[in-house]
Amino acid sequence: MFSIFTFGRDIYTIRKALMLSCLLFIVGVAAGWIGTGSLERLLMQQLRGLGSISEKLRDSSNPQLSFFVFIFLNNSIKGVLIIFLGALFGILPAIFLLINGAVIGYLVHTFVLQGRDVFELIVKGLLPHGIIEIPAIIIACAFGLQFGANVAASMVRRTRSGGEWPSFMRQTLTASIWIVILLLIAAVIESTVTFALLS
Repeated sequence: MFSIFTFGRDIYTIRKALMLSCLLFIVGVAAGWIGTGSLERLLMQQLRGLGSISEKLRDSSNPQLSFFVFIFLNNSIKGVLIIFLGALFGILPAIFLLINGAVIGYLVHTFVLQGRDVFELIVKGLLPHGIIEIPAIIIACAFGLQFGANVAASMVRRTRSGGEWPSFMRQTLTASIWIVILLLIAAVIESTVTFALLS
């Protein structure tokens, strides 16, 4: 029930939602890259908030442990919540993908405009943990989008029989477990490898 192969099959069954999830993330990155006006102010607030938290964690008695605990709890709680909050017609997973993509797009574009080393940012700051963290978040949001689609189908078209819901809820439980595992691995990498590379 909770094997990695079951998780893989479950992902395949929501492949359309997964493609939409990837598309929304890419749109978010593009929007962040060209962001101006109110969007730029929103992204700056996000980055300032992250910067403030980062400074506090670095000033703690054990920065690496503090980073690990914060990153893991923050990402895993959001990752699981976004699956089930998708029941609200998939609106929140879509917004979550757009905002997270926009933050990355805006950050990379800011580095380019400032003439800073973008290669170092991507290879040292994003790639080590992001290669696991970003797909995990995209998959979580895909399940959230599918949840919203299922709810809408049940309400509007009555096409989803009651017998199919237990199967989907089992999928969300399996997904939640593997999302947390993937984000645990990503948090370990981010608080050790990424932390060391950027120090």
